[in-house]
Amino acid sequence: MLRGKQRSYLKSLAHNLEPLFQLGKNGMTENFEIQVDEALEKRELIKISILQNCDLDATETARYLTEKLNAEFVQSIGSRFVIYRESNEYKKIELPK
Repeated sequence: MLRGKQRSYLKSLAHNLEPLFQLGKNGMTENFEIQVDEALEKRELIKISILQNCDLDATETARYLTEKLNAEFVQSIGSRFVIYRESNEYKKIELPK
């Protein structure tokens, strides 16, 4: 569970990130979940965008993915959201205490 200071730190890191994935008309697929899981292991912090032709809500989709992939929800702005999960092999981000 992220604390306020940690969440703020991750938001500042995510500000300059471009969305790594885009959800479109196909919606959430098992393959998409696998790719996000692998990206979280390598990058720890990722931004995902939901396209206009997709009927999913950004916040609900983020909550679903974080629960399914054992990650943390950082923020959702419009059709984009950011999630974080500490990597076992590729740890890059040091969270403030």
